Amino acid sequence: MPRYLIERTFPDGLRIPMTEQGAQACGNVVKNNASAGVTWVHSYVSPDLKKTFCIYDGPTPESIREVAGKNNLPVDRITPVSVLNPYFYRS
Repeated sequence: MPRYLIERTFPDGLRIPMTEQGAQACGNVVKNNASAGVTWVHSYVSPDLKKTFCIYDGPTPESIREVAGKNNLPVDRITPVSVLNPYFYRS
């Protein structure tokens, strides 16, 4: 499955409460993603909460954009990526 880095901008900051409501919001994203064969692996959030860098697995960039629309999430850029593991080179 192809892997992508999704860059997003949240002008007012991304705030997901550490409550049942926050858990439910994340669960809804996962559910909507699954409908298009997309998996949210994890995300990195900037200190000011205005940018996220999300790792997703999915069939195509279009499928990522489709689920972003369902989830009301912005998409600034989608970049195909692969893993470079520095420990692979150690004997």
